[in-house]
Amino acid sequence: MHIAIIMDGNGRWAARRNLNRQAGHRAGARAADAIVRAAARRGVDTLTLYAFSSENWFRPQPEVEALFGLLRRYLITETDRCLGESIRLNVIGRRDRLNSTLRAQIEQSEQLTAACSRMHLRIAVDYSSRYSIMEAGRRLQTIPLSAPGDYLRHLAEVDHSDPATAEVDLLIRTAGEKRLSDFLLWECAYAELLFLDCLWPDFDETAFAQALEEYSRRQRRFGRIPAAQDAAERPGG
Repeated sequence: MHIAIIMDGNGRWAARRNLNRQAGHRAGARAADAIVRAAARRGVDTLTLYAFSSENWFRPQPEVEALFGLLRRYLITETDRCLGESIRLNVIGRRDRLNSTLRAQIEQSEQLTAACSRMHLRIAVDYSSRYSIMEAGRRLQTIPLSAPGDYLRHLAEVDHSDPATAEVDLLIRTAGEKRLSDFLLWECAYAELLFLDCLWPDFDETAFAQALEEYSRRQRRFGRIPAAQDAAERPGG
C-alpha cells in the first residue's frame, strides 16, 4: 500500500498560537516523525510526504532557508531511526536547485538506508509533478512506449525514485484544502482522495488510523463494476 500525504497547515497552526511560522514547521516535522513510525507499525509499504513544492521557492527567503535547515536536521536524525527500523529513505524531486550541503545529506541518507526493506519513506523536495511529467516526456521523444508503466519508469528516473513503489493508493491532505497542488498527478490517477480539516501538526496516530479505516470502506473499481454486481449480471447470475 502506498500512502501519500500533503502536509498542509503548519503556518496556520502557528498563527493560532501566536507563534512564528518556523515554530509551525518544527511542529510539523514532529508530526511527520510520528506518522512515519505509525505507518511502519501498520505495515504500509510506501509513504510519500510532500515537504517542499517548487512553488514554495516564492515564500520569504528566511522561511525557505529555515525550511531547508529543518529538512537537513530531519534527514540526519531520521536516517538513524530509519536504519534502526529498516526503513528505506528516498528524496524525490529536483536536486539541481538545492545547496551542496543538503544534496550531500540526501545522498548519504539514501545510500545508508538503501538495503532497508520494512517500508519505503519518500520525501518530496523541490517537487513539481508537472515538471517531472514534462521532463520525462522530453527525454522520451524518440522512444516508443507500449504501456503507461513504461512512462512511469522514466518518470521515476526523473524523480530519483523507484517505479515499483510509485502508484498511490491513498492520498491525504490536511488543513481543509481540496486540491492536489501539483503533487504526484500521474501516480494518483486512481488514488483514493481524503481531505481533512485538521492542521498538519495536529494530525496524529489516531487521525492516521481513522484515515486508514475510511480507506478500507472505499471500493476501488478502477473503471469496473463491483464484483457482486458483476456476478449478478453474468448469465445465470
